[in-house]
This record gives sequence, structure tokens and C-alpha cells, in this order.
Amino acid sequence: MGIDLSSLLTVIIPTLNEVEGIGLVIDELLSIGLAKDQVLVVDGSSTDGTVDVVRSKGVKLVFQEGSGKSAAIATALKYVKTPYVLIMDGDYTYPAKYVVELAKKALEGYDEVLAARKYGEGAQPMIYRLGNYVLTKLFNALFATKLSDVLTGMYVVRTSKLRELNFEMSGFSLEAELVSHIASTSQKIAEVPIEYRPRLGKKKLGIKHGFKIAKDIIRLTWRYNPAFLIFLLGSLLLIPGLALGAFVAYHYFFTGIKYYVRGLIAIMLTLAGFQSLIASLITLYIKRFELRILRKFEELSKS
Repeated sequence: MGIDLSSLLTVIIPTLNEVEGIGLVIDELLSIGLAKDQVLVVDGSSTDGTVDVVRSKGVKLVFQEGSGKSAAIATALKYVKTPYVLIMDGDYTYPAKYVVELAKKALEGYDEVLAARKYGEGAQPMIYRLGNYVLTKLFNALFATKLSDVLTGMYVVRTSKLRELNFEMSGFSLEAELVSHIASTSQKIAEVPIEYRPRLGKKKLGIKHGFKIAKDIIRLTWRYNPAFLIFLLGSLLLIPGLALGAFVAYHYFFTGIKYYVRGLIAIMLTLAGFQSLIASLITLYIKRFELRILRKFEELSKS
């Protein structure tokens, strides 16, 4: 199926000192048939010649207001007139040949299509792969999704959904904020596997950023489903409850010492934790039921 990308898609590339890769990224985008006015580079005050390279390619260039990736995307949205945008990094890690495939998938009715990375040799150090795996599993657990790469830096998103964001998450948490919003409002998210190449230039993401992203994912859970987060935290009472219960049982059966008060506390903690766990699962079910109702209303309004 052929699609007309000219009226469908704007490519947004946030940059900060990406002189090694940005020229190659733009060349690849133009080679697949994108027009120069469809490529929008948002620069965050680069000092290494990135701006000169972008200008030499003849694509659109704007300077972001504020700092960070979220500010870059918020700035870019002021210039977008197409129904979809594709956001990608300017470090040459994401091949442009997947743009058409991502756009086709979006046209099947999805609000966001993620480019799920398949790592080639030397594309990403193992510590970063592990961090991405853990953060994606955390996100899936808290938002009831089944994604494989929630933090990918390349994705197509419906422009109207992107405009709904508050852009509150700073740094590298933009992707988590966007996916959490769509997962909590429509759940129309898909993935397309892509190859991932070694980056050109100095890596900006560090291990410390992973801890911040984890914290922001928890903050986003509080925003979109606070009851679930409260009950989930309450379920942690199972840990001291079961540990104390094991202690009391051991002494009761093997030493003959009877800890009545500790036993009662263990029972209370375990029951409270178990009830909280059940309540957290119920809140997830209610959230899914709510989304199904919203989708049904949407279908009825279109018919």
C-alpha cells in the first residue's frame, strides 16, 4: 500500500551537539521521498556546528524555547500542520527506512507506533539494554501494557494526542510521559521492530538518568491511576507480614516459643497487604473497563 507522506507526516528531530550524525540522518530522510519542508530540526543551542550542517541541507530549522527534549517537542508543535508527527533522534541510530512502515501502521488506527529496537553488534552496551528492559517491565506492570521498548527514541504519534501533553517530565522521560498518556486514554499503541545502529557522537544518556526515568514513571502512575499506585504500595505490607509470620512459625514449631503479639501483627500485615494487592488488581480492571467504554462511545460517535 502506497501512502502520501507529504500530507500525513512531519518529522521532528531534536538536536543538541549532533554534528557527527545529523547530516546523515537528514540525507536518509530525504532519500526515502520526504520533502525538505517535512523535516523539522529543533536545536537546543548546539555549539559544535550542528546548526551549520542542518542549514546546508535546506530543511526547516527552529531554535527551541527552554531546555530539554520535552521543550524541543513543545516548540516544534507550533510549526506542525500534519495529522501525524514522527519523532526521532539525530544521532544516526534509527534508520529512516522504517518511517514508511511506522506511518502505515499508524494509519491502521493507532495513536502511537513505537519503533521497537533490535540491537545489532555494538549498538548498545549491555548495561543500557538491561536498564531499558527493567524500565519497560516497570512501565508494563504499572500501566497494564505489553510493550517491548517503551523508551525508544523513534515513534509516530497522532498530532492531536501529542498536543494533549503537559510536557511536565524533563530530560529523557518524554517518551514515558507520552506512552503513559496514550495508554491511559485510548491504549491505541503498536510497535514495529527496527534495527538499531551504534550512535555517532558522544552519548548523552547516563546510568543516573535511568533512576530519574523510573521515578518519573511512578509519578505518571500517580497522575493517571492514583488508586492503583496507593493499593500497590499497600500490598508491600505482605513482605514484612510474611517475614514476621515465618519468624513466629519457626519458633512455634521448632523452639516452642510462642510470640502471640508478633503473630497477631504478622496476620494483620499479611491480610492488609493481600487486600491491597487484590484492590490494585481491581483498579486495573476498572481502568481497562473505562477505556473499553470510551472506545465504544468513540465508535458510536463516528457511525
